[in-house]
Amino acid sequence: MTNLAADLHDELRPLMFSIAYRMLGSVAEAEDIVQEAFLRLVRSQPHEVESPEAYATTVTTRLAIDHLRSARVRREQYVGAWLPEPLLDTSAMGDPAAHAETADTVSLAFLVLLESLTPVERAVFLLREVFGYDYDRIAAIVEKTEANCRQIFVRAQRRLASGESRFEASPARRDELARQFFAAAESGDIAGLERMLAEDVAFVGDGGGKAPALATPAVGRTRVARFVLGIFRTAKSLSGRIEPTLVNGHPGARIVDADGNLAAVLALQIADGQIVGFQNVLNPDKLAHLGPLIDPSLFPGNQRPAR
Repeated sequence: MTNLAADLHDELRPLMFSIAYRMLGSVAEAEDIVQEAFLRLVRSQPHEVESPEAYATTVTTRLAIDHLRSARVRREQYVGAWLPEPLLDTSAMGDPAAHAETADTVSLAFLVLLESLTPVERAVFLLREVFGYDYDRIAAIVEKTEANCRQIFVRAQRRLASGESRFEASPARRDELARQFFAAAESGDIAGLERMLAEDVAFVGDGGGKAPALATPAVGRTRVARFVLGIFRTAKSLSGRIEPTLVNGHPGARIVDADGNLAAVLALQIADGQIVGFQNVLNPDKLAHLGPLIDPSLFPGNQRPAR
């Protein structure tokens, strides 16, 4: 790679990855898309590229749409609940201000909600809502008319609104509640935990058939509180620990064994001063990019939630 190409790659990669990851919910697949899109960029002829950024955005989006279409069958056959691959460091996605980034639009809960959209709906919604592109540019990218893109965007908005994904408006209040949650869970304070949980709180686990996980989400304040305490107790019994960290820009934790090998990534969804949901990623295929992993059979989470 020439110095010019390397500089171009460093400049465009955050935007390309940001689009691909939101489209696919997979770190590995997003990286593949970015690599292919950049190869097409450097191999293109000068007359084909008026703007490297516009070219990179277009090719990345179209490749992601095609990939999503081919991945639909695999996701429909997925064992148990499907969750995106978590990001513990979003710096690779670039400057939030430069690309209209917000933590809410990269959260695991939001990416799950995007699964209700078709590939083109997902692309139009993200390009407009997250990246702020004009409809004429979006139309050229997805090869639709401007009028059609406006209709697609409105349809996507309505569909997402019906999903009622909720997020805490105040980062300071969100972070303080997360701190209180981890303190209560660590000390075994079930009454304190229940006070922090929404009445309809849900705990979703994704083991992909390769790690122990809930077959169906645990729902309800008492059931989820007991289940969370069970995870903390089991982690301790294995000399492991639960390390608070940001997961896709929101409070969460790494669950590791005594040697620091990763067992799971837990994300908290907080809104209106309460914890409204948990997403727990255990599938080792979705954690491989985060470092050494624990043997899935030893994972603290094989218990069933109390009724």
